[in-house]
Amino acid sequence: MELFDLYTADRVKTGRTMVRGEPTPEGFYRLVIHVCIFSPEGKMLIQQRQPFKKGWSNLWDITVGGCAVAGDSSRTAAERETREELGLDIDLSDVRPTITIHWENGFDDYYVLTRPVDPESLHLQYEEVQAVRWAGREEILQMIDDGEFIPYEKSLIELLFFRRDHRGAHTRNDTGSK
Repeated sequence: MELFDLYTADRVKTGRTMVRGEPTPEGFYRLVIHVCIFSPEGKMLIQQRQPFKKGWSNLWDITVGGCAVAGDSSRTAAERETREELGLDIDLSDVRPTITIHWENGFDDYYVLTRPVDPESLHLQYEEVQAVRWAGREEILQMIDDGEFIPYEKSLIELLFFRRDHRGAHTRNDTGSK
């Protein structure tokens, strides 16, 4: 039985938990993480979910995704999920989520990293992942159109690709004087 911490709308842990598979109680929220690993050349490492995986089976997805379990922080959940799904150790001790999206029942934290990774060297979690490969922005957007990729908002995919090179909310510095 897997437990998830429950949070307030202000993202404060309440000390309460819920069991995976049960609906999130009204007025409470849970935490989901995603890790997007980009190659130095600008392609995203994507994974194909197993055909027997419940939810979005057989579809391609961003590098890693999963729920934070009870006791996890966003960072430890992202590190754990990356290690479990891909057999890849990452250190996020000095990294904050690049994007956080609030949804009806929780928070989605997206970590955007650039790493040279050889897909052949990864140890894929059989229960979750059947394949991994590199893909460019246009290819992923086409895969969404073709029903081969989880149907993320295309603007999110565009933003993830943009954010790999831009860490702030502005595209240039303010050079005006006061």
